Amino acid sequence: MALSAQRTSNLLKPLSAAASYIRHLSTDSAAAITVETSLPFSSHNIDPPSRTVETSAKELMTFFRDMALMRRMEIASDSLYKAKLIRGFCHLYDGQEAVAVGMEAAITRKDCIITAYRDHCIYLARGGTLLETFTELMGRKDGCSKGKGGSMHFYKKENGFFGGHGIVGAQVPLGIGLAFALKYSKEEHVSFSMYGDGAANQGQLFEALNIAALWDLPAILVCENNHYGMGTAEWRAAKSPAYYKRGDYVPGLKVDGMDVLAVKQACKYAKEHALKNGPLILEMDTYRYHGHSMSDPGSTYRTRDEISGVRQERDPIERVRKLILAHDIATEKELKDIEKEIRKEVDDTIAIAKECQMPDPSELFSNVYAKGLGTEAFGADRKELKATLP
Repeated sequence: MALSAQRTSNLLKPLSAAASYIRHLSTDSAAAITVETSLPFSSHNIDPPSRTVETSAKELMTFFRDMALMRRMEIASDSLYKAKLIRGFCHLYDGQEAVAVGMEAAITRKDCIITAYRDHCIYLARGGTLLETFTELMGRKDGCSKGKGGSMHFYKKENGFFGGHGIVGAQVPLGIGLAFALKYSKEEHVSFSMYGDGAANQGQLFEALNIAALWDLPAILVCENNHYGMGTAEWRAAKSPAYYKRGDYVPGLKVDGMDVLAVKQACKYAKEHALKNGPLILEMDTYRYHGHSMSDPGSTYRTRDEISGVRQERDPIERVRKLILAHDIATEKELKDIEKEIRKEVDDTIAIAKECQMPDPSELFSNVYAKGLGTEAFGADRKELKATLP
């Protein structure tokens, strides 16, 4: 599918970088708008932040487009998986977009984020591009992990994103290690270690939290509580599903994770706290619309009425849409036009990604052993293959 050079250039830009949607905003687009969060924050051993959040027309439009792009990307990924263009495991993030977008609005790229395997949208929020996302999902060499990581192993170290990890809970000790590195280097930045309610009972999480508290590390643990660990409801897996209180001696906040402004406020507050006082737990009360992974229909352990009810009452994109309309920032038609632009952008990017090449077979042996070490000892063409390796 041939695209103009300008269009291709836009596809390679990260979130909102090519944002023509702000063209209709006035010069007052950066003027402060005061909004109250949808719900109060619940707190443990700490005073909660204010419910009053400052935003702007430009920020709200950015939030709308970024979350709508993430939503469309994940819906397209569903179709690509069913068409067998994405193989292996695939965990989608639709419904939880406010967490990724609100967090990014409160921090900088010098702050570190590490997460589990539901990582596509967090990668996009950290400055990844649609093309890098789809090529990685389809196993192409232009992907963010050269096509070898797939859905669960996105990575962008230069932007402070340390992955996508497939082992439940194993990213949390690594995130505490990132916090230790930041403190050791005397950098005024923090790490965010993200995990789900299904990982919240992992022993390694509490071991890592203990070290973070002992050493007052600038570590923020973010529990994305979408209420189902795979197909198990939180109340069936955890005696105490109040995850923000589970740190005991570590303070915590419960946040409406479907409200992008509440997430922004909480993450800003958490960063300030962690730099001065050490670790903090944020429980993001959120919801995934898809099943746990593409192999899970997501409707055997919850009702369709429950899913549609959350969509109608709490959807993060619709909340921002209502704010934009209430403050006369854009019209319904303008927002619909943005969504049409996004659909085309995603479709165009997929067309390009399909034409990208698979990794060379020799890549099977790269990033396994240090250069000069290791050997290949299987396969009919091992001699020919070895001759092509550096």
